Amino acid sequence: MSNEINELLSEDPGFPELLKSIADPPPTLYYIGTPTLMDTPCLAVVGSRKATPYGKWVAYNIAKRTAEHGVTIVSGMASGIDACGHLGALDAGGNTIAVLGCGPDICYPKTNRALMSRISRLGLIISEYPPGTEPAPWQFPVRNRIISGLSYGTVVVEADLDSGSLITASKALEQGREVFAVPGNINSIFSKGTNRLIQDGAIPLTDIDDILDL
Repeated sequence: MSNEINELLSEDPGFPELLKSIADPPPTLYYIGTPTLMDTPCLAVVGSRKATPYGKWVAYNIAKRTAEHGVTIVSGMASGIDACGHLGALDAGGNTIAVLGCGPDICYPKTNRALMSRISRLGLIISEYPPGTEPAPWQFPVRNRIISGLSYGTVVVEADLDSGSLITASKALEQGREVFAVPGNINSIFSKGTNRLIQDGAIPLTDIDDILDL
């Protein structure tokens, strides 16, 4: 797969119906890779950038297990949980979509350059921001509605109370999608957000295979 950047407008026939159904779909998607992946069953796997080894293991294995069953893993290509979700899908020989908070030609963080290259060849990179758009803090919360909007459900693996993944979970609920949360140690700041989600009604994910029954 080349690194050619293409455009998909919201009125185009190939624009994903699930994303089109949200309250504020992006008018344009810029993409590198295979756009038809957006029409496959998708699951978002998101969480903290400063993930624990346990959280990384969970994210990788949830993604790997579901990708083995034909589910496309959607995440934001951030460090930590996001990267592990993408890697789990790729290592399973499955599909993954990275939704960026910058232009589709910008690698952020730069440490994920090898991962971005792999996704562009084997999966799909998308952004509502035009090529050349540098990352800015406000762009990432905005793009989270696309991560959840492409997906029938969102799994939050680890998150503190200020995590952007809680924004993704909130958007998923607004969009009428399922939200799952991995329970965590009550002494860990990286579990405060996920445990709060469960307290507020998210589906607790206590076994990796549980996601396959939903």
